[in-house]
Amino acid sequence: MKHVVIGTAGHVDHGKTWLTKALTGTNTDRLEEEQRRGITLDLGFAQLVLPNGQSASIIDVPGHEKLVRNMIVGATGIDVVLLVVAADEGFMPQTQEHLDILQILDVESGIIVLTKADLVDEDWLEVVSEDTRERVKGTFLEDAPIIPVSAATGQGIEELKNKIVDLVANADDKRVDSPFRLPVDRVFTKRGFGTIVTGTLVDGTLRPGDVADIYPQEVTAKVRGLQTHNVAQTEVYAGMRVAVNLAGVDSTIIQRGCTVAAPNSMIQTNQVAVRMQLMADSPYSVRNSSQLHFYHGTQELMAKVRLLDRDVLDPGESCFAQLTLSKELTMRNQDKFIVRFFSPVVTVGGGEILEPTTRKLKRNNEKVLAHLAHLAWRPEERARQLVLDSGIKPLTSAEVATLAGMEEPVVRAILDRYVQDGTLHMVGKRYVSVAALEDLAADMSKALTAYHRVHTLDEGMSLGEFRQRVYQADLGIANDLINWLVSHGTVEVSGSVVRLPGYAPTPTSEQRAMMDELTKLYQDAGLEAPLNEEVAARFQSRRALFNEVSAHLVKTGTLVAVSPTATVHRTAYAKALSTFMGMFADSSTVALGDYRTKLGVSRKYAQLYLDYFDACHISKMVDGVRTLLKPSDLQKGE
Repeated sequence: MKHVVIGTAGHVDHGKTWLTKALTGTNTDRLEEEQRRGITLDLGFAQLVLPNGQSASIIDVPGHEKLVRNMIVGATGIDVVLLVVAADEGFMPQTQEHLDILQILDVESGIIVLTKADLVDEDWLEVVSEDTRERVKGTFLEDAPIIPVSAATGQGIEELKNKIVDLVANADDKRVDSPFRLPVDRVFTKRGFGTIVTGTLVDGTLRPGDVADIYPQEVTAKVRGLQTHNVAQTEVYAGMRVAVNLAGVDSTIIQRGCTVAAPNSMIQTNQVAVRMQLMADSPYSVRNSSQLHFYHGTQELMAKVRLLDRDVLDPGESCFAQLTLSKELTMRNQDKFIVRFFSPVVTVGGGEILEPTTRKLKRNNEKVLAHLAHLAWRPEERARQLVLDSGIKPLTSAEVATLAGMEEPVVRAILDRYVQDGTLHMVGKRYVSVAALEDLAADMSKALTAYHRVHTLDEGMSLGEFRQRVYQADLGIANDLINWLVSHGTVEVSGSVVRLPGYAPTPTSEQRAMMDELTKLYQDAGLEAPLNEEVAARFQSRRALFNEVSAHLVKTGTLVAVSPTATVHRTAYAKALSTFMGMFADSSTVALGDYRTKLGVSRKYAQLYLDYFDACHISKMVDGVRTLLKPSDLQKGE
């Protein structure tokens, strides 16, 4: 069965708590002051067992105008609202404000309940019913059933329960596949258990043993146990009222307004871009740079408004805005919020969070407004836009789901359709826009062209340097992008170098002349070529060219660097090696003196060659003589 939360709403003293008791048998006024004064001051909770056997949660919210912030907390996550209107008083100011708040929060289903029906006659009941119907015209309750009830006599209570069953059956499914999220509305400590937090699970599925992050503190805790209406649970789902026993966190650091959520699933920010709507009956307009009270879930903050396409937002209008908040907000994109005027504190509107921002957005800027319009469109457009905004950084479907405030399977299906139509592309297991890839291909082609122009003797850019140019932040993403560049025909990879397809080094005439000169010098020098610094001294006026060309000759194998200070021609090195290997035909070891005599070189050069053979794992020195390394020795890493 679906898991649903039913919320009451309406003017103070219109019978919301008595209605809840008539439906559930529970008095939700748990505070001593509430019971003494006979009005609800904070949220109350009860379990409702419906005629079909389904269990639902009821949240009873306060109706007093000074307690609207508590009402907003209670409205977070409700599926069905019971809009309570007292038959003896009719539709009142707080009834309207509560209805406006529910409308902004996108509550889509409800019943109008005329309480205290036993106190009025039929004619008056009809008048109140008609007036109420007129007041809700144009809202989600326009066609809602109106049911007169009496908590005192029981009139209409069973009819109301049956009507709730119908609405629950048609309520939208909750996002049980999303990362779990529980806005905290109560915190307390229980002996033998420790820290307990309660709230409505608005997203996901939660189980004992799950690890959770506590926001905004960003501390980690473990779920020790779960209850719904005092019954232990092994699993709870979005749409359920939940008490969570947390291990590893002290209750003193948690309060109403915190969020318990899946690790790394929430965004923390003090600045957001939003789509803001003022109610048609808002008593005030909102000006650019206004201060407002901002309510999101169980959080309450102050916000400074930056209107992005106008100077004044009038009642009934909507626009894009940037809000700078008094402290960090814990949110997901597409979350709903409520705003109330700074002074006097009355509800004026609300809207939808589009994305966090890190800089001041330009006002009256077409590009900014077009970007926000895409984020405010249908889920398909929002998911696509988030990938486009990410540029060359590919995103997984889970990352897009977190940013979009959507379920991951839904996002994956949407993005796959854009892959099929050629708008997006899969790089590894991530999504990136084709436009961003084409821009990357053009940029990397230019970068390699410039590199080849300067480094005419190199086979190409080192793979490490190229990887940094492609994507510095993540090695795995960089490799995926390089693989795409190769498959796209933009580059080719050969060993540890990257180059343009078909590129081959083309020495300049000056480089060619130096290559010929150095090659002849080392060929003529034979086995005992001058040391590197001696050779370099001969080309002091062309030192940069010498360094470049000599390095190229070593890289290509024309010369062999037998030590950091000595280089020989490859033919000389081949003779030195063949002489060394030949000496093992008659002996299992080779001594330095014997090798020096056989090769006909000085002790210094004989030593250089033998050390180089050791460095190349051809031989090793044992007791002052060289022996050949066997394959088994190489396998041991010697």
